[in-house]
Amino acid sequence: MKTTYNIAQMIFAGIMMMQFSFATAQSKPDVKNDESIRPFKVKIPEADVQDLKQRVLATKWPEKELANNASQGAELAKMQELAHYWGTDYNWRKAEAQLNAYPQFMTTIDGVEIHFIHVKSKHKNAMPLIISHGWPGSVFELTGVIAPLTDPTAYGGKKEDAFDLVIPSLPGFGFSGKPTEGGWNNDRIAKAWIVLMGRLGYDRYVAQGGDWGAGIVHSMALQAPKGLLAIHSNLPATLPNEAGMALGGNTVPDGFSEKERAAFNQLNNAIKSGGFIYKTTMEGRPQGVSYGLSDSPVGLASWIFLHPGFDNWSYGKNPGQLPTKDQVLDDISLYWLTNTAGSSAQIYWENRNISIISAGKMKSDQITIPVAVTTFPQDVYASPESWARRAYKNLIYFNEADRGGHFAAWEHPQLFAKELRAAFKPIR
Repeated sequence: MKTTYNIAQMIFAGIMMMQFSFATAQSKPDVKNDESIRPFKVKIPEADVQDLKQRVLATKWPEKELANNASQGAELAKMQELAHYWGTDYNWRKAEAQLNAYPQFMTTIDGVEIHFIHVKSKHKNAMPLIISHGWPGSVFELTGVIAPLTDPTAYGGKKEDAFDLVIPSLPGFGFSGKPTEGGWNNDRIAKAWIVLMGRLGYDRYVAQGGDWGAGIVHSMALQAPKGLLAIHSNLPATLPNEAGMALGGNTVPDGFSEKERAAFNQLNNAIKSGGFIYKTTMEGRPQGVSYGLSDSPVGLASWIFLHPGFDNWSYGKNPGQLPTKDQVLDDISLYWLTNTAGSSAQIYWENRNISIISAGKMKSDQITIPVAVTTFPQDVYASPESWARRAYKNLIYFNEADRGGHFAAWEHPQLFAKELRAAFKPIR
């Protein structure tokens, strides 16, 4: 009788455990379908931070470059000096604290978790603005503009210039999820951003982007969702077809003005000097690139330094220059600690058949909503106003900044914020 009782208990306990397990499985969040807005804090395990330092200090170094400059890539002596600092004195926790000082969130869109910073202005009627970064940037490159844009009165602006800011990490970048299927090109990311702004309750908003972010907001403008009032780009799709066809050669197309010739030569020189070798490689073989970049942090850094926008300030030598050495390492460390070197490279593959600066390929003339443009002189391509007006039928603002390059928001955050205030003023 006692044995029968024990068996009955065991059966009952087993049934209860199955019910409990089923209930637990049912209550576990389905992240891939969770449309809620979830608070997020960065907390990288200490073991991962220490592993980064150890790998940096254990780097197997190549021979010195044959050129006496950076024309062959990152220079050995400068990389060794930077790596020594990275592996000894650099403090990732400061970078982590900087991000955690802002309200951060996660939400799932189209099956991928999207990380974003969302800072609301204290001023009433602030204009909602979504800003998109590119490669090899991140949300770090945009943190400097948060205060000037959300609190303009503290930076020489007026309260009516205020913005509510949404700064997402692109899919496959930073703390956002990594797509497990192809198709995440600019158009699909643009759709995700449109969903994000709607999910946050914004029925009127503007969008800004540079680098890949410029291509994304361009796609948003082509899709022209009801709430999108205007876009701003600092890498506009204005390159005329005749200029695009002549790139790589030695002849400037006939009929170009002095400014148009200068813009063409600026871009053409960057192409002919091999300045976009990283781009063609990731367009063609992103998976092949990812193995080395995911195994060596110094290898990752040297690859990122191939980007023309990084080569002027990648070693933090000039006092007062932004970004600082620590800020550059914050960005590279983010790629390493989130293991997104490979997943971020996929954006080149996904968009390999387009050129985000080509007016024809990007269908710039089909954009009907207002477009604003700011060009920066040290960028790889600074569009003249004539090309911008030819490309965009509804250009409401154009300005040539007197300084700054490809990562202008990082380099000159207050100037960048001033540009956005002026650019979007006509549609407030």
